[in-house]
Amino acid sequence: MPKAFLFINTEEFEPQLMKELRKIKGVEVAYPLYGVYDVIVKTRTETMDDIRQIHDKIRKLRKVRQTLTLITHEE
Repeated sequence: MPKAFLFINTEEFEPQLMKELRKIKGVEVAYPLYGVYDVIVKTRTETMDDIRQIHDKIRKLRKVRQTLTLITHEE
């Protein structure tokens, strides 16, 4: 079962963005950060294609400027 961590840069942090991220199917948690990235999202999905779909949905959200996705597989 693949999982991924997405680090997100935003134009401007908004609490509404956190709500939108947490509504996306496959997103387990989303936390605001301080530093280089503004938000981290943890996902767990059935397939690698599901991770791509989540990534695409996140990239389309208002205020999302850039993402970095790190993928791992649980043994």
